[in-house]
Amino acid sequence: MSIEVYRDAWGVPHLRAADPDELSFAQGRATARDRAWQLEVERHRAQGTTAAFLGPAELAWDTFARRSRLADTARRCFERLEHDDPRTAAWVRAYVDGVNDGLAEGAGRAPEFTETGLAPGRWEPWTPLAVWLTTHILFAGFPTKLWREEVARRLGEEWTELFATDGPGTSGSNGWLIAGERTASGAALVAGDPHRFIEAPGVYQQIRLACPEYDVVGIAVPGVPGLAHFGHTGPVAWAITNAMADYQDLYRERLRRLPDGGIEAYGPEGWRPAATHTETVEVTGGDAVVIEVIETDRGPVIIGADDEHRDEPAEAAGWEAVSLRHPPRVTGELGFGVLPALLRARTVAEVDTALDGWVEPVNVVLAADTRGGLLHRVAGHVPVRHRANALRIVPAWDPAHAWETSPAPLPRAEVTGHAVMANARGLAAPLGVEFAPPHRAERIDALLGASAEWTPETVTAVHRDTDNPSAARLLAAVARVGGTTSDEAAAGGTTADEASAGGTTAEQAGTGAVPALSPAASAVRERLLGWDRLMDAESTDAGLYAAVRGAVVRRLAAHEAFAALREPAPYPEVFRPWLALGPRVAYALETLLVAGPVPAGDVDRIVREALEEVGAAEAPAAWGVTHRLAPWQALPDPDDAQWPGLGGDHDCVLSTSSVPGWTDRSARASAARYVWDLADRERSGWIVPFGASGVPGDPHHRDQLPLWLRGELAPVTTDWQYLTKEQG
Repeated sequence: MSIEVYRDAWGVPHLRAADPDELSFAQGRATARDRAWQLEVERHRAQGTTAAFLGPAELAWDTFARRSRLADTARRCFERLEHDDPRTAAWVRAYVDGVNDGLAEGAGRAPEFTETGLAPGRWEPWTPLAVWLTTHILFAGFPTKLWREEVARRLGEEWTELFATDGPGTSGSNGWLIAGERTASGAALVAGDPHRFIEAPGVYQQIRLACPEYDVVGIAVPGVPGLAHFGHTGPVAWAITNAMADYQDLYRERLRRLPDGGIEAYGPEGWRPAATHTETVEVTGGDAVVIEVIETDRGPVIIGADDEHRDEPAEAAGWEAVSLRHPPRVTGELGFGVLPALLRARTVAEVDTALDGWVEPVNVVLAADTRGGLLHRVAGHVPVRHRANALRIVPAWDPAHAWETSPAPLPRAEVTGHAVMANARGLAAPLGVEFAPPHRAERIDALLGASAEWTPETVTAVHRDTDNPSAARLLAAVARVGGTTSDEAAAGGTTADEASAGGTTAEQAGTGAVPALSPAASAVRERLLGWDRLMDAESTDAGLYAAVRGAVVRRLAAHEAFAALREPAPYPEVFRPWLALGPRVAYALETLLVAGPVPAGDVDRIVREALEEVGAAEAPAAWGVTHRLAPWQALPDPDDAQWPGLGGDHDCVLSTSSVPGWTDRSARASAARYVWDLADRERSGWIVPFGASGVPGDPHHRDQLPLWLRGELAPVTTDWQYLTKEQG
């Protein structure tokens, strides 16, 4: 083989080979050496076998993975790929061969294998597709439809979309493109950061892939060949964000068991056979669990597959369940043919053409090339169907909810000066229901509009911005409850109009005189109204705001108007992040302060009580004292104190999400940051939260964390003479 492996100062692998297949092998092998434990956890997650070595806590995921048929869907998609695009299939096989070649060495360096007794397994050609499906099966947030179902049933149909928001289970990103006319070099810049649940090691991997056909730097998903999301080939660069499109449906199924043990499902054509079999989920430290896997003409049954606990009497015809329908399961296509095409791209036109084959997840894409070409479009497969499919669980037997043959057309837009993508309702609006609030998108747009001389260095300041526009409505309520003047309302970025927004005050509602705030609560109020609205880690005013916000959220969630939503929803544990009332109230706070079932007078009372609570307590610490990183690890580290404090907040450009009212710890943040310079690739920069290596104790295990915390980027080095060649 011709493979050469180099490393930069941060341990990032730079791989060189004679052809794309050898290079794919090299990528798989280098990833296995650096991230063996991570790769094996992802393989087991895709197969639904994690409880066998991580214990009973993983049983809920394993059950979902089996019932949703992730591994089987990946097999189907790979078979389709082999038939339709054998060249790409061979390229994926080469990656898998590389993983298998490097796993033993990588596992030997990773202490987690010894700790759990896990032996590295063998990757199959379809495993990268399974990893991709596993990473993104909950990405579009179909469990939100379960939440809407409960809101409609318990609270009332009129409140179905009350909590529409970018909730805790949704992944988002920032991304922006600055045309050459707005940069100091005259060439475009592409920048941004994907927001995901932070995992240690990271969900993204910096890497360089070079062969005679191409030479690309970018950010890969460990376990998947190529650079799907973020890359710079030299002549062209691209980046994506979540389009917030809705492309997964839930169907209410009627099932019945036949005397021979088979199952039928009631659909538009009446009762039809459903595929069924049983699988055994092994659980270390517990008993194995046998589950029934059922698939109807709509899709796999993910809720209510077992009929033994149904409420109907024994003589009833059957029971109800919920099935999941999503494009890869229906079409057998996952869009992997796009991956090598992106690596070969030299212009935005070639990126555009490649992305016509994209399937999942549905993304907004920005791209620019050295010829001045610019691209802003949506890529992915969104089925065309009844509007109700996007909102709720729909009846499987009603033909109105079937999918049309062709997917929805995908929007695109011209780029003038600059373009921003931040999960807000915009380009992809026709394709979705719930989007992120506009705050990040509007803030980035405003920052970019302030200069026409952008450089890679100045662009990184946008990543670090901690202004919190979503605070305005709560600050308006704080101003209002104290007897506000226009001057007071304007403090902290709150206008007099905002102060009067959100319904009537207690006095206007005729509920009597408003109790005067205590001196301590008044002092909290005055500090908040003078706050600069920056969620800096060292800011005690930001910590004070967070304390008041948390107290407001808890009281709103405890209001009698939401009593019907407090009981746990009758759905599997894996969907709990989407179904808990507290987080839903926290992320919908802006809406609930001005609309919803809680009367305006009660909102004012709640805000006053929150001010009193915080005023009576010990003064809150600086925001970064409580707002600390909380990464997910398959084997949790007992040293929780090691995780640092963070600036930013959910709706800041520096997006670091917590669950206000319940915890300030941040489990979701920038899983990577990047700036691609089309004038000079070596002036580009990138960063991940931890490091290039997933091996504890390795010099590059967490060496990027200090830069990530400061909002800085590591340099992209592409000159081979400044890289260190690995021996052997």
